[in-house]
Amino acid sequence: MPRTVALLALLLLNLRLSAQDAARIHDIVIYGDSSGAVTAAVAAKRDGRSVIWVNPTGFPGGMSASGLGASDFLGKRNTFGGIASEFYDAIAAAYGEKYIRSFEPHVGLRVFRKMIADAGVTVVFNAPLDRSPGKGVTMDGKRITAITTLAGQTYRGRMFIDATYVGDLMAAAGVTYTVGREAELQYGENMAGVRRGDTQPRVHYTQRDKDHFIKDVDPSVKRGDAASGLLPYVFRGDGLANGQGDRKIQAYNYRVCLTTDPALRIPLEKPAGYREIDHELLLRNFDAGDDRLPALVEPLAGRGAKVDWNNMHAIGSDLPGANWAYPEASYERRREIEREHETYIRGFLWTLGHNPRVPAAIRQKVAAYGLSKDEFTDNGGWPWMIYIREARRMVSDYVMTQHDCEGKRSAQDPIGLGSFGMDSHVVQHFVTERGFTISDGVIWRVPPKPYGISYRSIIPRRGACENLLSPICVSATHVAHGSIRMEPVFMALSQSAAIAAGAALDQQVSVQDVDYAVLRTRLLAAKQILQP
Repeated sequence: MPRTVALLALLLLNLRLSAQDAARIHDIVIYGDSSGAVTAAVAAKRDGRSVIWVNPTGFPGGMSASGLGASDFLGKRNTFGGIASEFYDAIAAAYGEKYIRSFEPHVGLRVFRKMIADAGVTVVFNAPLDRSPGKGVTMDGKRITAITTLAGQTYRGRMFIDATYVGDLMAAAGVTYTVGREAELQYGENMAGVRRGDTQPRVHYTQRDKDHFIKDVDPSVKRGDAASGLLPYVFRGDGLANGQGDRKIQAYNYRVCLTTDPALRIPLEKPAGYREIDHELLLRNFDAGDDRLPALVEPLAGRGAKVDWNNMHAIGSDLPGANWAYPEASYERRREIEREHETYIRGFLWTLGHNPRVPAAIRQKVAAYGLSKDEFTDNGGWPWMIYIREARRMVSDYVMTQHDCEGKRSAQDPIGLGSFGMDSHVVQHFVTERGFTISDGVIWRVPPKPYGISYRSIIPRRGACENLLSPICVSATHVAHGSIRMEPVFMALSQSAAIAAGAALDQQVSVQDVDYAVLRTRLLAAKQILQP
């Protein structure tokens, strides 16, 4: 009985707080589920603003707390400062080190929670936006005045930041966006659009045969019989030519944290709904003689013998083609896509560890791993969030392109730096004219040096929404986004977005009319790094 009373009291308190939040007009309302949402909220509070962070998930920190322990910044730790740098410094300190690149998810979560508490940020968890037409976003002309969640709670503000990986608030506010791959001719990018893996030489990919098929693999359900249909997740490639644009996006996966520590290991079981045919392409690839371990296994700091398990080579934990609808899908459809990915990846890991057609050395290695008991403890060791590598991308007055990444064009209003390779995971497996399976969409080229990311790429084009910033679903082509989409960069851009929102409030102007000279001074004062 006392527990029931306590829960009722907590419910009444939350309702009272929600009513107070609904009645208040906040300086900045942040909607999002990313690491950038954390840095934006902390930055806004430090800037003296009244802030409410509406989080559609039940945890802070996005992928940096949900399995993406191996941070990709190619050793260029000096390309980001500010709160992002504080995060990685705190990660290192948690391990008693000065520098850590790959960390356990629960450590990232703990650091984020402390940053939020220290800044005094108010967070509303499990509060997804009502995406029904006309319900989730209230507009007054070209300005958002309020957002409303599925639970019916309304949060009013003067400035809004969409820090989601999918751009739901941006889309609901009527901001122009795109999904998929631009054609090569649209922006003159020789890495854009369709990129066939059987192209020789692969000018769009500089890592030899990594992430590509190296053997001929029959894609038909019945080997040698094209009339029997194609295996799951293999597509017909009729007329598929390099440079074509489409609405397809690079594959998602879950970045699972695995361990070989017997005290922590949760065995990898065959999942409910397992179908061997879903993994037949993997098995045929082994049959054909490709005996590479299809995984990028990166050790994580700590004593738990843990690794960040990621996709690599021809057929890994990515599930190409299953996610194309995700960016614009309903919440219900997104959950279905997530469950499909989880079943596939659990089945992929079980197959690697148990199927006799898998090379013995790989079976033995993979069978030693399991999920970790001390990670995602309320979810059986499975990550909370699917890895959304790409979704909607805003189309603004400045679109970041391959030319920015390669230093052939430079933004005059930088708010952060990018440095990672122009990178896309596989978009689809398709059947070649020879009748075998090949990959499309895998690209990789490293920029010659770090490059500036334009302020105009995180705000809507002039004449559109005047009080919204979108630092995650930035205005960038598929190629440029592949370089920008790193967690440290998202954190830096989101901190800059919060500071820019404050500058717009102080100057009483739209986000499009913020004085960049003033913004630059404030960003540098916040220890942001704006030049290589």
